[in-house]
Amino acid sequence: MDARRGLLRSVPIFADLDPADAVALERRVDAREYPADAVVVSQEDSGDALFVLESGKVKVVLYGESGREVILSVFKRPGDFFGEMSLLDDEPRSATVLATEPSRLLVLRRSDFQAHIATHPRTALRALTELSRRLRRADAVIGNLALLDVFGRLAGKLRELAASEGEEIDGGVLIRKRPTQAEIAATIGTSRETVSRALSEFARRGYLEMTGKRLLLRSGFVHGETTRT
Repeated sequence: MDARRGLLRSVPIFADLDPADAVALERRVDAREYPADAVVVSQEDSGDALFVLESGKVKVVLYGESGREVILSVFKRPGDFFGEMSLLDDEPRSATVLATEPSRLLVLRRSDFQAHIATHPRTALRALTELSRRLRRADAVIGNLALLDVFGRLAGKLRELAASEGEEIDGGVLIRKRPTQAEIAATIGTSRETVSRALSEFARRGYLEMTGKRLLLRSGFVHGETTRT
């Protein structure tokens, strides 16, 4: 239980909670387990809960008319959360969330969240701040899709991975478990084959090295000192 309480306090919107308040919040959440490929929530479903990742990995996706999948986000760190929009309005879910591996999630219903913020109004302010941050990120993604070619979008995605998951080593930044080419393609709006060709071109130019799941990004590339010519 102490681990779960600590997990809740690691969520940005609950960062102001003292230990006693964390205990009270913990009593309001339920734990659910999802097998790989299970649907956690579906787009257009009624949204009435916040989810906090305890273990596993989930992805947030949209589907085009042709069935093409676009990945909006991937959550894989304990304490990652989603569904905060449904706590602030009464609208349907804006995307589908799928478990990509067996996952355990903590669920906080809207009614319980509202009861919580009645005595902890700073939590509501933090939720709005987080929502604003995610909207800004969405604006940046939309701008990249509209303004950058596939090489620019791929470079931006790789630099994002370097910042969030990379490990500084001599000569660059190491990502020990890179996403698949299909996953990368789904996040930057292109095909797996195009990502494969672009990665090969980046490797040819010395921007990166790939060995199995390991990806080494050269320092100059990570810091934007190299450009496509």
